[in-house]
Amino acid sequence: MTTITETKFSDIYILAESKKAYIPDRRTLNALMEFQADDFDVFFNTVVQAFDGQNSSYSITYEGILYRIERSEGIAGIQYCARKMPSQVPSVNILGYPQELIKYLLALRRSSGLILCSGPTGSGKTTTISALLKEYLIKEGGFAYTIEDPNEHPLDGVYEAEGGGFGVCRQTTPINGIWGESLKSALRSRPRYILVGEIRSADAASEVLRAATSGHLVLSTIHANNVTDAINSVVKYAAAGDMSEELAYDLFSRGMLGVLHQNLVGVGIKKPDVSYLFANPNTSQGDQVRGIIKGGNLNLSTAIETQMTRLSKGINLFPQGD
Repeated sequence: MTTITETKFSDIYILAESKKAYIPDRRTLNALMEFQADDFDVFFNTVVQAFDGQNSSYSITYEGILYRIERSEGIAGIQYCARKMPSQVPSVNILGYPQELIKYLLALRRSSGLILCSGPTGSGKTTTISALLKEYLIKEGGFAYTIEDPNEHPLDGVYEAEGGGFGVCRQTTPINGIWGESLKSALRSRPRYILVGEIRSADAASEVLRAATSGHLVLSTIHANNVTDAINSVVKYAAAGDMSEELAYDLFSRGMLGVLHQNLVGVGIKKPDVSYLFANPNTSQGDQVRGIIKGGNLNLSTAIETQMTRLSKGINLFPQGD
């Protein structure tokens, strides 16, 4: 047999009552295969013992590798999903994005507003925004503050910026599990960049929208089926808290830089299938996208198709006067 560390897999599913484990078979689209390893018992005990009795999402480090754990209770017993996290943040250039899209995203590093990456579970959303943040720190420098539960990529540290000076990133977890309070605390540190691991509560959505309209570059993720669904999901979250739906659409329209939706496709080596919509980063110019979102009637399919066609042909998305 082999060891956990030597085996290539993205996720390992463990059924606690039988101590059986399964990983993707890498030959078919969805099927799993049973997995055994010489050190599986040690790994299994590490996963089980790290559970604090409350938080079903947590992290462990095993043989120098970080794993994100999701613990769930089913009718037949407890199940764990352990996702192997990379030892370093990948370059944005190897994510499989079209080069013209990467170029545009990197050009937003001096802008303010929200870059939202959406998609289903396991589609690489957090990897995308982490890679972007790392590139911003390398190219531009500045102070970055992340709020994640759990932390997934090793972003914390000091970066030498290409233009001189430094970039500094501090990774944190939500204060007492309260995302809104953590975001308020982050703003007091006056960061240039804020990364929020996932929008999944009313207070997180509200504070992300406020931060995106107050001079920060905010990167975050949300579970959604498409670009339009992602925008609506943030608004619905925010409207379930301390703001009206009308205000949430208004803040989103003013704070939006771009919304991406991605899914991983293929067998074995998977690549992102990406759609996107951007708002003009120059807010002094008129912008049809911001107007549509502010109105709350999100008929965005034509705008998405037009932008994707223009960018793929190297045409400026927002020429002067658009």
